[in-house]
Amino acid sequence: MSNARTFEISNLGPLSQLRTGRLPRRLVQLMFGLTLFGVSIGLMVRGHLGLAPWDVLHSGLVHWVPITLGQAIVAASFVVLVFWWPLGERPGIGTLANALVVGLLTDLTLTVVPEVQGWVGQASLLVGGVVLNGLASAIYIGAQLGRGPRDGLMTGLARRTGRSLRLVRTLLEVVVLALGLALGGAAGVGTLLFAALIGPVTQFFLPWVAVRQAEPPQGGTPSAGEEAERG
Repeated sequence: MSNARTFEISNLGPLSQLRTGRLPRRLVQLMFGLTLFGVSIGLMVRGHLGLAPWDVLHSGLVHWVPITLGQAIVAASFVVLVFWWPLGERPGIGTLANALVVGLLTDLTLTVVPEVQGWVGQASLLVGGVVLNGLASAIYIGAQLGRGPRDGLMTGLARRTGRSLRLVRTLLEVVVLALGLALGGAAGVGTLLFAALIGPVTQFFLPWVAVRQAEPPQGGTPSAGEEAERG
């Protein structure tokens, strides 16, 4: 299989995504990846050492609106999707599944995983959550059924502004993190750890789980490393 530096994720529209073959396997992979993604967020929450930038925003929202963290994730996902239209992004099955499943599984994980006392247990949950998040990202992105809402916002802004995905991702997450902090979101050392590791971890796993398309992709194809970011 191709290595992570050369493997690329296609940028097909929703109908083309369904026509590229191996659909049953890709649907199962998509749902498995999104399930693990929601679990990873729940583990990081239970670690109490800080969340990913977008989840800092989500955790801040629950301080002001009477909803759960998972519900905040779902609501924010659909708000972000509103901005896809002027950016010309093309949603897929994976886009809508991401918007719904991740939040639901986050809440489910929080009902199952108990609070952990002591820095050893909390650090273990944090590190495990970050690694699992990277694996989950690779699994659901590798299913090639559409970007997550936040990924699409990033790639759409990059295309419209002509700036690199790396720069747009950084600026977007700085803005999101600042908003989350202003709302009282849960930031900490885990936020820095996530920012440092999520790209390399996702890139490491992606070549092992990515489903190759039955026909060559059309249009622009952001690289796997650039796509390695949560929706």
